[in-house]
Amino acid sequence: MTSYWLDAPFEPFVRHRLDGPVDVAVVGGGVTGCAAALVAARGGLRVRLHEGRQISSGASGRSGGFALRGGAMLYDVARRQLGAERAKQYWQLTERALDHLEELAGDALFRNGSLRVAVDEAEREELEQEYAALREDGFAAELVDGPLLGGIRHPTDGSLRPARWVHRLAALAADAGADLREQSRVESLDELDAEHVVIATDGYTQGLVPRLDEVIVPVRGQVIATEPLSRRLFDCPHYARHGFDYWQQTDDNRLILGGRRDTQSDHELTAEETITAPIQRELETFAAELIGEPPTITHRWAGIFGQTPDLMPLAGRVPGHDGVWVAAGYSGHGNVLGLACGELVAQAILGRPAPELELFDPSRLQAPA
Repeated sequence: MTSYWLDAPFEPFVRHRLDGPVDVAVVGGGVTGCAAALVAARGGLRVRLHEGRQISSGASGRSGGFALRGGAMLYDVARRQLGAERAKQYWQLTERALDHLEELAGDALFRNGSLRVAVDEAEREELEQEYAALREDGFAAELVDGPLLGGIRHPTDGSLRPARWVHRLAALAADAGADLREQSRVESLDELDAEHVVIATDGYTQGLVPRLDEVIVPVRGQVIATEPLSRRLFDCPHYARHGFDYWQQTDDNRLILGGRRDTQSDHELTAEETITAPIQRELETFAAELIGEPPTITHRWAGIFGQTPDLMPLAGRVPGHDGVWVAAGYSGHGNVLGLACGELVAQAILGRPAPELELFDPSRLQAPA
């Protein structure tokens, strides 16, 4: 079945045709690729973007629709892993990206916050440690008593209609002069006539650069959408069990619910964009628990995201490949990080590298050639 986010008409964007060599070839028409194309085109470069299907047809149109600050790890874990200053720099980058997303997305983003929920005492303790670290470094957060064992409300987060947002981003890139080519699958980088190539395919990266395949693992996330419910149960995106459960209600009261991949973890480490009966049953059962009755499902879908060993994105030059850049590996947090990293890479190509780019240097995970 089709992703709920993709089951809608989108306004067409301006079609440009750039013949001959270009300055930048972007592979991937999701949030990262469109963000990179926009910045590079506005910077005066000739940009051609290749998307194998349609704009936002990959992970960007198949997520749970969460717009969250931060990364895949908890903030206190990030401080231990990266050091206090680098962790703070990372989180501040994503807060700025959220603000920028709001400027560009229009009614595709609603800044209603998010709620991370604890399902047991161990997660509650982790939650309290993250809350203390966030407040110590000056980030807005609030401890709440319910649901379940309480949670952290992150007031700067939001609910996103991801496909609508990425189509708007694509339209901005096209208006800036980028050549956006749908149904243009790239099988080899040798096909591209460009000074710079940006790989912006996240979990769909397999096969383009073997060394990236070693460190970006494709992971399948499955999601369902119900028919509109008769009442409003959730005022913002919720997530629990370290992100293995996530849900929200849309503006028309549908329940969007995803996750449970840990119940079939070996099977979900795959690039196969298909739904499976065991995970779908898990999601239906969980939906029934949340709403108090068996749900009526209108949409079922799966998307692939890229996960890295340290749960940090890769953004920057690909070691050993002149002129090749990557922005991928968001470990399930690509709606905001994809925008940030796509822009960071394009700024570096323009000769204006931001200091935050160093956080995501791909060389940190590359094995010797």
